[in-house]
Amino acid sequence: MLTTRRQALKTLTAAAIASTTLGRFPAFGQAAPAAVAAAPAAPTGPYKLPPLPYAYDALEPHIDKETMHLHHDKHHQAYVTKLNEALAKEPSLTWPINVDDLVKNLDAVPESIRTAVRNQGGGHANHSLFWKTLRSPVINGDTMVDPAFAKALTEDLGGMDKLKAEMAEQGGKLFGSGWVWLVLDGGKKLTLLPLPNQDSPLTEGHYPLFGIDVWEHAYYLKYHNVRADYITAIWNVVNWDFISARYAAAMKG
Repeated sequence: MLTTRRQALKTLTAAAIASTTLGRFPAFGQAAPAAVAAAPAAPTGPYKLPPLPYAYDALEPHIDKETMHLHHDKHHQAYVTKLNEALAKEPSLTWPINVDDLVKNLDAVPESIRTAVRNQGGGHANHSLFWKTLRSPVINGDTMVDPAFAKALTEDLGGMDKLKAEMAEQGGKLFGSGWVWLVLDGGKKLTLLPLPNQDSPLTEGHYPLFGIDVWEHAYYLKYHNVRADYITAIWNVVNWDFISARYAAAMKG
């Protein structure tokens, strides 16, 4: 009897290991290697870290190389990993390919993982846009703002100088961690929207054009506790061509 029970236990254990090794994430996962790994692999899922669209040192001296490396490769990657971990808890569901669609429709996410998706999915969506709105200071300049976008800035927010002053003020007042966003509201008017943590403007029904990340990991290595200096410096590396094009596309519907 004892031998039979031991054999049964060995059989069940082997089956469990095989099931884990061959498991797949619904619609997105890939088959694991046949061999059993020494340690469990990190959860995979529908979302991947996008590559940084320029070198780590491309934004210097305004944003330093080490900050960009840690911000992108460590912090952003952590949001992606934890988002996939959260979604893996609902294996019967299929998730949208575009993370923007996910955070835009949080009410459709099961309540059991909704907070995690709000935080981690928001972090992934926010940073994926953030990298695109920055570029080397060598090719930067306010003169590159599209005339239609410049006109909207003047009519809705009082112009470029007013925009910078207001975002600096709101960024300085934002308690703890978060973002200050330039968005298009439901009436397609430009407005500023400060949000805590990694909340996305998309969840609030707004379309983000540009956001200043005021989490300490975005600036502390270079600017230490002086957030205001970081906010002043970031205007030297804003990609106005990209933001203007994003605005134009949104205005076309």
